[in-house]
Amino acid sequence: MTGTSPRWVLHVDMDQFLVAVELLRRPELIGLPVIVGGRGDPTERAVVSTASYEARERGVHSGLALKIAVRRCPDAILLPVDFPVYEAASAEVMATLRAHPGAVVEVLGWDEAFVGVETDDPLATALELQAAVLARTDLHCSIGIGDTLVRAKIATDFGKPQGTYFLHRENWLDVMGHRPTTALWGVGPKIGQRLAAIGIDTVAQLAASPDEPLVEAFGPNTGPHIGRLGRGGGRAWPDDTPWVARAHGRETTYQADLTTRDDVAVALRELAERVIEDLAKEGRAATRVHLKVRFAPFFTHTKVRKLSGPTMDPAVLADTALALYDALADDRPVRLLGVRAEMEPPEGGY
Repeated sequence: MTGTSPRWVLHVDMDQFLVAVELLRRPELIGLPVIVGGRGDPTERAVVSTASYEARERGVHSGLALKIAVRRCPDAILLPVDFPVYEAASAEVMATLRAHPGAVVEVLGWDEAFVGVETDDPLATALELQAAVLARTDLHCSIGIGDTLVRAKIATDFGKPQGTYFLHRENWLDVMGHRPTTALWGVGPKIGQRLAAIGIDTVAQLAASPDEPLVEAFGPNTGPHIGRLGRGGGRAWPDDTPWVARAHGRETTYQADLTTRDDVAVALRELAERVIEDLAKEGRAATRVHLKVRFAPFFTHTKVRKLSGPTMDPAVLADTALALYDALADDRPVRLLGVRAEMEPPEGGY
């Protein structure tokens, strides 16, 4: 990095990633409504991981229950999730981005990353990255270009599919000002409702708001952060520091509801054992246990308890999770359980 050219953030987002990887294996499905999710069986409890654009036009989206997705799109082709294949494809994509001279890459997930570049022509760089990813993986991506991470992330949706889009200080309010606050990355429906309750409905209103009402509504840290989102502010450069896990968790949606405490206890032991296997790979003990319970039909609760001391004993995790379950004092059938363990920090801290 010479520091002589402006800094830009590119948000690289793979187009319909899981479906696109599947279409490389099954080119005969190109142009058809394809849904990837669960084991590909709509009679089971599972959700859509990714849908092709053809399926999205019929109202299918990520997180939708498979059985509802099939109702909306009866002729869809359903495929099971194939984690190893997607992980291998993702690794190729990220290696391609890192190979670009001077690029600083912050990975967000399988299918997206921020790329920091110093260049006088960020559009040319974006097109180079798109071409490089396509040449190496046969996969297309969209790229948002911005002067902050927030602006780059939001810009990507305007460029989909296979395109690019600029969002920067000069055009931010022209493009985003009239839109609802929920159009912002990090502002979901609940925060949007709380903003509306204090008279803030649009991005422009949020951008113009002083911190005081936001602090009163959301607290001294979250309030100003939400205000910065309205102005498209925040970090202006990716962080490529290797990610260090703070916790590991496992959860299962059960095809048949768990109806007794004994059923729940057995399931929690199985989850705890799998979590400890993950912790063993890290070589760091559990210090805090999180329990997630979804009661039928769809009521979700989470509870947390700090352990008396670090442990690698799955029985301690399971017993703690069961105690948290008991504390809920709810005997409704259970359709999902999750156990998550926070770990001791690594030597030297995070």
